[in-house]
Amino acid sequence: MTDTSPAGLAAIDLGSNSFHMIIARLQGDEPVTVDRLRDQVQLAKGLGDDRMLTPEAMERGIDCLKRFGQRLRTEGDVKVRVVGTNSLRVARNSADFRDRAEEVLGHPIEVISGMEEARLIYLGIAHVLADDSASRLVLDIGGGSTECIVGERFEVVATHSYYMGCVNYTQRFFPDGKITGRRMSEAVLAARLELQPSVREFRDSGWTEAAGASGTIRSIANVCRENGWGEGDITARGLRRFVKEVVAAGHVDKLSLPGLKSARGPIIAGGAAILTAAFESLGIPRMQIASGALQEGVLYDLMGRIKHEDVRERTIRTFQDRYHVDRAQAVRVERTARDLLESVSEGWELKRTSAERFLVWAARLHEIGLTVAYNHHHKHGAYLIANADMPGFSQDDQRLLSVLVACHRRRVRTEVLEHLDKLDRALAQKLIVLLRLAVLLNRGRSSSPTPHPRLEASSDRLLLRLPSDWLESHPLTGVDLAGEVSALRDLDLKLQVDSSPEDDWYDVFVAWFPNRN
Repeated sequence: MTDTSPAGLAAIDLGSNSFHMIIARLQGDEPVTVDRLRDQVQLAKGLGDDRMLTPEAMERGIDCLKRFGQRLRTEGDVKVRVVGTNSLRVARNSADFRDRAEEVLGHPIEVISGMEEARLIYLGIAHVLADDSASRLVLDIGGGSTECIVGERFEVVATHSYYMGCVNYTQRFFPDGKITGRRMSEAVLAARLELQPSVREFRDSGWTEAAGASGTIRSIANVCRENGWGEGDITARGLRRFVKEVVAAGHVDKLSLPGLKSARGPIIAGGAAILTAAFESLGIPRMQIASGALQEGVLYDLMGRIKHEDVRERTIRTFQDRYHVDRAQAVRVERTARDLLESVSEGWELKRTSAERFLVWAARLHEIGLTVAYNHHHKHGAYLIANADMPGFSQDDQRLLSVLVACHRRRVRTEVLEHLDKLDRALAQKLIVLLRLAVLLNRGRSSSPTPHPRLEASSDRLLLRLPSDWLESHPLTGVDLAGEVSALRDLDLKLQVDSSPEDDWYDVFVAWFPNRN
């Protein structure tokens, strides 16, 4: 079999403070970094009270991604994954920025949840630190959010994402650049209150060492090392000394601590307050510094997908267990859905890999709502998928999967399609049809094999071919298919059903489907 793995990987992290890109070449099972780019875009600084990104902030981001895009185009055969974090999660005009950004970058952007961000951060750090700790606490202070994770080796045990970061906390508590002891105390108290609901969980998790990532934590560690307040790590005593010196400066313009870069100075006060709150609330005596972070986590996660160790597959299996899915039925629906997809992939110009992946996941999870109630179980399942933490899935992925489950039976809820972007909406309309037909053809939940259906598709017409002898012995399916003709009109599709041309069954379907033309 020919190896189709790419020669390289690239991970791009669109953070609230900085955009990062890492490019690596694959050597065996390990990525070897060949280039890194970073730009302090400060999206969070351009996020107003109305949760709208300013034009200036968006232009800074677009200019950065033009440079990233140019570099990627010179790299050749490289697999790319781009993730957006807190500012793109909360911005009301996030989609406007993403449309422009994807155009200049040449790759789609996934906006990930805070929990998924935390998982990827831990994955990145776990791969760069020595694997000699039973349990590890990891902290990452970004521009707009802070992620706290406890894990063992490469597995996450507990995660939380908090809406506080070095940029928004600096804007909130030090808006004019003035730094006082009172302001710092208020910022630390606010951060402790934010952490409070999960403090006991983290304290009781039994971690034995703490590690920190992100520019804020590395900057504080650099200052502590340069001034002899620590030996590379951050200690509680060294952190207190750092905060004391920051307050003594009185203003961000007067910060001139050895080891502190000028670009980090304007936002360091907010980050120091958050780190102080974490040390105090979680009882951290010492924190080692990790070179890895979100972009490294994205890189290793991307490697897993290429090597068929996709965490999303594990997430789907976990959901099947949690919601007691009838796996035999899920397999039957999946098998039929794959057959239907194979029939129409050329006519509908579907990219098999992406379309098949989501169709299979939807088939495996389409009945999870039954654990809530049979009535409206398609709605219950859609709600669970849309609102649960699903490791490996972006917010767009979850929305698409939720829509497929929501529309797999009863009326096609076209209003939920409006929650998808244009490309996902077009894909969803096609996958909904395939999933609905697969579910319908397996309604009997029989262990006997279903027929091998053939589906012929054009832009607005579908012709489903089934063996006449099978359909004759399954009259309920015939009635269901008659109802499906009406349901699919909401998607502007005309469904026809045909049996073998050599028999008379087609005349029966003419009667069942009088509007087939």
